[in-house]
Amino acid sequence: MKTYLLRSIFILALLSCCKWANAQTFKLNGKIIDQHTKQPLDYVSIALIQLPDSSTTATQVSNEQGNYEFKVVKAGKYLIKALMVGYDKASTAVFEVKADLSLPVLALVNRTQHLKEVNIISKMPVIDQKADRTIVNVEQMNTTGDNALEVLSQAPGITLDKDDNIILKGKKGINVMIDGKMSYMSGAELTTYLKSLPGSVLSKIELISNPPASFDAAGTGGFINIKLKRNKMQGMNGNANIGGGYGKYEKVYGGTNLNYNTGKVSTYVRLNAGRYNSFNRLTLERTIGNEQYNQSNYWHPITHSLNYSTGADYFINNENTLGFMFKGFNSPMETDVTSTSPNYNAQGIKMGSVNMHNPQDNHSGNHAFNINYRYRIDSTGKELGFDADYVFYKTNKDEDFTNTYYDAQDQLKNGPIYLRNKGYSNITIYALKLDYTYPFNKNLKLETGWKSSWIQAKSDVQFDSLKTAGWINDPRRTNLFNYNENINAAYLSLNQSTKQLDIKVGARIEQTLGDGHSSGTNTIIERKYWKIFPNASILYKATANHQFTLSYRKSINRPSYSSLNPFAFYTDPYTALQGNPMLQASYANNFEFNYTLKNFRLLTVSYATTNGAVAEVIYQNNVSKESISRPENLNKETNLYMATGSPFDIKKWWNINTEIAVSYNKTSSPIQGTGFNASQWSWSASTTNTFTLPKDYSLNFSAYYYSPSVNGLFRNLENYAINVGAKKTFWHKNATLALRVNDIFATSMFRATLRYNNINTYWQNEWENRKVNLNLTYKFGNMKLKTARNRRTSTGEEERRVGQ
Repeated sequence: MKTYLLRSIFILALLSCCKWANAQTFKLNGKIIDQHTKQPLDYVSIALIQLPDSSTTATQVSNEQGNYEFKVVKAGKYLIKALMVGYDKASTAVFEVKADLSLPVLALVNRTQHLKEVNIISKMPVIDQKADRTIVNVEQMNTTGDNALEVLSQAPGITLDKDDNIILKGKKGINVMIDGKMSYMSGAELTTYLKSLPGSVLSKIELISNPPASFDAAGTGGFINIKLKRNKMQGMNGNANIGGGYGKYEKVYGGTNLNYNTGKVSTYVRLNAGRYNSFNRLTLERTIGNEQYNQSNYWHPITHSLNYSTGADYFINNENTLGFMFKGFNSPMETDVTSTSPNYNAQGIKMGSVNMHNPQDNHSGNHAFNINYRYRIDSTGKELGFDADYVFYKTNKDEDFTNTYYDAQDQLKNGPIYLRNKGYSNITIYALKLDYTYPFNKNLKLETGWKSSWIQAKSDVQFDSLKTAGWINDPRRTNLFNYNENINAAYLSLNQSTKQLDIKVGARIEQTLGDGHSSGTNTIIERKYWKIFPNASILYKATANHQFTLSYRKSINRPSYSSLNPFAFYTDPYTALQGNPMLQASYANNFEFNYTLKNFRLLTVSYATTNGAVAEVIYQNNVSKESISRPENLNKETNLYMATGSPFDIKKWWNINTEIAVSYNKTSSPIQGTGFNASQWSWSASTTNTFTLPKDYSLNFSAYYYSPSVNGLFRNLENYAINVGAKKTFWHKNATLALRVNDIFATSMFRATLRYNNINTYWQNEWENRKVNLNLTYKFGNMKLKTARNRRTSTGEEERRVGQ
C-alpha cells in the first residue's frame, strides 16, 4: 500500500511538471498581405526574433492564405520580420508573449509601386567560399558547348586523369551528387553521363572536401554536388536552349527545363538530348627489353543521348512535406575502333604489326526513383526526414573484332582472327534512409540517422571466335559474374554555434557485407567488416572580415563492383583489363584549413594520407608481349595541396578569377615484389577574365597550366589550354546568345610515363578538345519567388561505384 501511494504521488508530480512545462509555451499567429492589393501573400519568409539579443528563434513561410503560426513560443519579448523577393522588408512592433497571441496583419510594399526603374549592377561571384564548401556559380561562366564534365574540370582544385576520372585537390575517390542526391555512378558510367549532360543546364557546383557525419563515409576525396537549373519562382516558368558545335566532327544539342509551382505543389520536368560525334586517340609507346612496341588506338563514337528527370514536392501543411523524383538517361553509342600496333627491334627495324578493327554497338542507361518525406515537428527546428530509393543501371555491348597480323614486309601472316562479344551488365540498388534533427537550444543541435542499402551486380560476357565449324564459344574470354552487397550505417553529430565560433563533431559507423562469384575463374568473394569514421570541423570568425576553418574526416573508398571481377577483358591483342577479387577498401585521413579575408580565399591547405589506395598495376609478359592491367592496393599515398585565389573586380567592367596552387604528391608501395617510390612538387595556375561591354555584350578569356606531377604510379607531363568566348543578351535579358572556342592551340591532352620493374611506357590520350560552339538560351515565365527543397537521396555512395 505504501509503495502504491508513493508511486501515485510520483506520477501526479510528474504530470504536474509536464503540465507546468507545457504551460510555459504559447502559440503565435499572424497574416501577411500586399499593401496595395490587400491580397494575402504566400511563401513569405517569416522569422521570429527574440529580444534583446536579436536571435532568430524560428522561421517558416506563409501559406496560401498568407497565414503563419509558431506553435511553441516561450514567454518573452519578440518581433516578426518578413522578407519576400520584389517587396521591401517589413517587421512588426516589439510585442510580449504571455499567452496565445494573434498579431495584427502585416502589409508588405511591392517595390514596383514606388520604384520607376531598378538597375541591377551587382552580380553573383563565380567562386563563393563558404565555411564548409566552395561554390562555383556556373551561371556566371561562359560554358557554351561544354558538357558537364568539361565545366566540372574548370572548377578550382579539379583535374581529370587519363580515363576522365575526377581528382579533387590531388585526391581520387570522389562522390558526385546531382541536386543533393547521390548519382550512384563512377568511372565510365559517370563519365558517360556527365558528357551527355550539357553544361548550359548547370546552376552551381559545390565542392565539399570534408562533409559531416550525415554524409556517407565513402569518398576519400570528398563530395561534389552538381545543382541543375530549377527556377524557384511561383507559377509556370522555365528555360530552353539549343546549340551546336564543330571540332573535327559535328555535334548538336538542346533541352528544356519546365517548372510549375503553386502554394501546395512544386513540380519540375527536365529534358535534354543531343547527338555528339567525337573522337579519342590513345598512343602507347612500350619498351620491352630491347624492342619497341607502339600502339595507336582511335575511337570514333557517335552518341545519341537523352537525359530526363521529373519531381514534385507536396506541401501538405507547414509541418509535413512529401516529395518524389524520377530520373534517368539513355545513351546508345555506335563506335568504330581501329588499332595499329607496329613493333621494332633494337636497331629500329620494323619486325611486324597487328591491326585491329572493332565496330561496337553499345547502349548504356539508368533510371532512378526516390520518394521522401519531411516532418517539421515544431518551430524550434526538430525535424524528421525519410528517403527510399530504387536505382537500376544497364549496359549492353555488341562488339566485333578482326585482328590481322603482318610480317616485317607488311605481308599478311595467315588469315585474320575474328571474335565477337555480346555481353551485358546490370546493377540494382535499393536504399532506405532516416534522419532526425533535435536542437537542444538555439546554439546546440543534435543530428542522428540510419541508412541501409542493398546492391545486386551482375555481368555476363559471351565471347565467340570464328572457326571452320562456325562461331565457337571462347571459354578463355567468357564469364558470368555476380556480386551482392549490404551496407548498414548509423551516425551521430553535434553542432555548437555562437556568433564567432561554430564547432561540429560527429561519427559514423558502417557495416559491410558482401559476397560474389566468377564462373570464368571459379572465384568466390566475401566481405564482412565494421568501421567507425569520425569527423570534426571548427569555424572561427575573428572579425567581420577574417574567417578561419579547420576540418578533419576519416573516409573509405570501397572497390567498384566491376573491379572485383577476376575475369580479363581484352581490348586489343596486346592489352587486357582484369579485376582483382582480393582488392580491399582504402582509408584516408583528410585535414583542411581555410582562411578567407573579406570573402576572398587567401589560403587553402589540404593534407591527406591514404592507406591501401587503389591503382592500376600493369603486368607485362615479355615473351607474349601482352600487358594486363589490374587494380591493386598500394601501401600509402600522401597529398598536400595549397592554393590561393578568388574572383575580384579590377575595374567595374573587368572581373578576374585566378587560382594559383602548389601540390606535393607521394606514392610508396611494393609493386610486384619490388619497392616503388615516386614523389614530386608541382604547381598549377588558372585564370578566367570577364569583360562587360556596353549594350549587353561580354567577352571571356580563360587559360590554365598544370606542371609535371605524380599521380599514383603515373608521372604526368605538363598540360595547358587557352579558351575565348563572347555573349550577348537581348529580348529584355531573357535571351542569351553565346559563342565559345575551346583549346585554341589544341594543347590539352593527357601525357604520362610509367616506369617500374619491366614496365617502360609513354602514354598519351587526346580528345576533341579544340572546338567552336554556339548556343542560344531563352528563359520565360513568372518571377515570383517560391521556396524549393534541396534533398539528398539514400543511394549516394552505391551509385558512385557502379561504373569504376
